[in-house]
Amino acid sequence: MGRAFEFRKARKMKRWSAMAKTFTRLGKDIVMAVKEGGPDPETNAKLRAVIQNAKTANMPKDNVERAIKRASDKSLGDYKIVLYEGYAPHGIAILVETATDNTNRTVANIRSYFNKSDGNLGTSGSVEFMFDHTCNFRIASEGIDVEELELEMIDFGAEEVFEDEDGIMIYAPFQNFGAIQKYLEERHIKIESSGFDRIPQVTKTLSEEHKEDVEKLLEKIEEDDDVQNVYHTMNE
Repeated sequence: MGRAFEFRKARKMKRWSAMAKTFTRLGKDIVMAVKEGGPDPETNAKLRAVIQNAKTANMPKDNVERAIKRASDKSLGDYKIVLYEGYAPHGIAILVETATDNTNRTVANIRSYFNKSDGNLGTSGSVEFMFDHTCNFRIASEGIDVEELELEMIDFGAEEVFEDEDGIMIYAPFQNFGAIQKYLEERHIKIESSGFDRIPQVTKTLSEEHKEDVEKLLEKIEEDDDVQNVYHTMNE
């Protein structure tokens, strides 16, 4: 198995374990999708994908509908996706993906987490190049020949196609998301969930003591309401 498989296995164990945090993240995803392409999932492929993710996460239908209505409220500020880059103790690179309506608040909070944990917030581009920006899809494995699907997905730039206990996973470059989504939908292959990841090109193994130092910083960052995802180069 490749890097995407190992990356997914590690993240499944710990990220987004808190249901309330998951719903907050998905709510922002819905708002951003609606503002970008409108409130109708039939004509808004991005919103269609986010709603499917919400169903997979058992987000109540009422929550989804409220988020769609909120996005139509002109008094609601626009969320912007902003990346923050820096280093944790012991040379671990960290990439923080946020969705914020107040960048001054967000950058102040993120900087404080790094400073209080003996890390440092870097400049734009300082660590992003260490991660491959990918898209991913999870589909049901029933009735699907994985090897045949992998051959078909090569035409869409897929880098890894593998089966695990949750179904079949497809990983491809970020820019191929729309083409793969369209292909799967046209073939009436149900997409269980989809999303984006930033997979580290190289990871670093730390001692248990040093690993705890990094984990403390990661926990502080992940608890912030503006934070959508956190990626790092520590070997988990």
